[in-house]
Amino acid sequence: MLYWLLYLKLFHYFPPFRIFRYLTFRTAFASLTALFTALIVGPLVINRLREFQIGQYIREEGPKAHQKKSGTPTMGGLLIVIAMVVPTLLWADLSNLFVWIAVLATCAFAAIGFTDDYLKVVHRRNLGLTARAKLGLQTATSVLIAVALIAMQTRGMYSTRLLVPFIKQFRPDLVIEPLLHYPHLWPLAFVPFVAFVAFFIVGASNAVNLTDGLDGLAIGCTVIAAGALAVLTYVSGHAVFAGYLELQRMPQVGELTIFCGAMVGSSIGFLWYNAHPAEVFMGDVGSLALGGAIGTVAVMIKQELLLPFIGGIFVIEAVSVILQVGSYKLRKKRIFKMAPLHHHFELLGWSESKIIVRFWIASLIFALFALTTLKLR
Repeated sequence: MLYWLLYLKLFHYFPPFRIFRYLTFRTAFASLTALFTALIVGPLVINRLREFQIGQYIREEGPKAHQKKSGTPTMGGLLIVIAMVVPTLLWADLSNLFVWIAVLATCAFAAIGFTDDYLKVVHRRNLGLTARAKLGLQTATSVLIAVALIAMQTRGMYSTRLLVPFIKQFRPDLVIEPLLHYPHLWPLAFVPFVAFVAFFIVGASNAVNLTDGLDGLAIGCTVIAAGALAVLTYVSGHAVFAGYLELQRMPQVGELTIFCGAMVGSSIGFLWYNAHPAEVFMGDVGSLALGGAIGTVAVMIKQELLLPFIGGIFVIEAVSVILQVGSYKLRKKRIFKMAPLHHHFELLGWSESKIIVRFWIASLIFALFALTTLKLR
């Protein structure tokens, strides 16, 4: 919106406005706008949540120290989404379809999380949407994102080929090309791509959701992951950097750097209120939206296989749950004292603050490793 007004419309009358054409400048302003939006609007949102008595319900089987957090305002993820979407719409080029896919995907996952949180508040217990319903809605949203990307591919704006870290010459196509020659089988050709996209986006969304169990843990890791994505997005859309790093250059995805910058800014702003001891929890409306946004951006910039490193802590937390459930069902034994993994360390006697900071450090190490793979291709 501001890009259209200040650069496209007023640049000819006031030449200094040419600065608004630069992606780095607009990304910085989007980050700052998101940060200050979260800081300013935060108290209003928290007070309104308290007025509506929208408090968190803590499961009884969790660590006993968490019971004192019962009643803390939840659904604070609404603040994150507002602080992400508004700056993106202000500073991004709204003629860019990738920006709209990212924004709409974030809002769709936020809506799923909002429904889940709302049902928990109505039922006054830690039970919202059923696992099957939540997974079904997430999958349906991810399929729609995949279909949108297929439409972009037919216009030459996207590629269904996979970029494999460390093996720059190996770029398998996720579309079964022979089936494209048969009109009645054409939709089946894209099944592997759709399944691949859905797996990564749904996985990312749920992984962030599982990590959101300690004050500031998930949002701190999100700041780091979103920062790494911002770098990857910028170089993927930059002609010189993409050529030097032998990446598949997609000029229009560069505009997603603004979206990632807004995610960083809004996450830092929310962390101000979510830091231990938290004044507000993000709830599923925040965790599902952030995970969906991270997964969607990774798919659009062709860095799906780097996603386990970009969001390393999220993956570890999700895997810990899978291993715990699988081990109990198969052997009737638990691997960890409690899953997700952060609860295991709590029951080992680690303080909450120590777990959070150490997980942030590990998240930073994972993100830096993901960035180093750019040169090691």
